Order: sequence, then structure tokens, then C-alpha cells
Amino acid sequence: MSRPSRRTLARRLESLEDFSEPSPALEQYLTPPELAAHLCHLAGLQGDLEGQVVDLGTGTGMLAIAATLAGGDRVAAIDVDADALAVAQRNEQAVVADDDRGRAIDWLRGDVTHHPFSVTNATVLSNPPFGAQRGNRHADRDFLETAREIGAVSYTIHNEGSQEFVESFAADEGGEVTHAFRAAFPLPKQFDFHTEAEATLEAEVFRIEWPTRASE
Repeated sequence: MSRPSRRTLARRLESLEDFSEPSPALEQYLTPPELAAHLCHLAGLQGDLEGQVVDLGTGTGMLAIAATLAGGDRVAAIDVDADALAVAQRNEQAVVADDDRGRAIDWLRGDVTHHPFSVTNATVLSNPPFGAQRGNRHADRDFLETAREIGAVSYTIHNEGSQEFVESFAADEGGEVTHAFRAAFPLPKQFDFHTEAEATLEAEVFRIEWPTRASE
């Protein structure tokens, strides 16, 4: 079965429902469809969607659904927020339900740092909190630690200026950043502390290959 183009994938993702009541503490922002399409299209080209795929902190399900539409057969997604998972499941029903391969996503409620996954060779996708809110500083490190624990490869989205940190973390864990690129990340005004109608961040995306480990 041929994979959708990046543009086709982005168009299908544009219809996904956003958070109904986003939490500033959890830094809940909709992952941009174009960015999700770019990331998952690259993962498909690299052959990274052929095994187990895990979306850490899935939110509205954008990356999990993008991975499924891009060819992933075994996709699981975890988030601590039950309301966000409800949105994600509605999005799956709206966008993936008619897919002719009948693929389904496993939705799990849980903390990324205390996850139920026993795999060590997954492809991990994640748009973790950028650490902009008090109490969330270095939150992306927690997600990278879990990615290292369960993944053979990971794709993660970070705030601008994260390259040195991500490359250093990967190297310390025996991993290697194989791809890195910048991407626009629009932020609509959705919280009281936002002063502009919309702002755009320059996010940074990294693909990391982690050293293989035997399954426990």
C-alpha cells in the first residue's frame, strides 16, 4: 500500500479537534498538522513505522494519528489527561475510522515517567512540554529518558535553542542525533497570560537512534 504524501497527510490532519479546555500547567497546545505530517512522513521514509510506535504525551492524538495514517500498524499513545484522551479518540474515529486497513490506536491513560510499556525497540514520537511554565522546567528531559528506555529510535519536538541539550543527552546515553530540523510552531492566544493573538515559535525536531538493548 502506498503511503500518503506529506501534503496529503497534513490536509487530513487539519480536521483534528483541538483541546476543549487546554491546561496551561500541562502546556497543552495542538501540535501543528504540517509539523506532524513532516515528522511522520520522515519516519515512514526511514522505515521507523514498521514496528511498535509509541506517542508519549499524545494530547489530542495528533502524532499517533499521523503515524497511523502514514503507515503505522501498531501505534500506542499515552497521556495523563483523561479529557485530552477523549478528544484523541474522537479524532481517531473521525479521521482513521474509514482507513481501509482498519488500524486502531491503543489509547492509555498514564504518566510518561511511570509508563506501562515493556518494549525496548519502539519508535517513540513526542511533543513534550517545552518547559515554559513553572514546575515544567526540563520536562522534555523526562520524555527523553522514557524514549531512551523504550525506544530504538525517537522523534521529539523541542523549544528553540534545545539542540545542545538534546545532542548532549543522546551522547551521554549512547545515542546519536541523525536528523535535526527547525519547524514553525504557531501558538494561538488561548491562555490569559498570552499577550498576542498568535505567536509563532521556531521549534526544533530531532531524530535519535538509541543503542539496542535486549528485551527485559
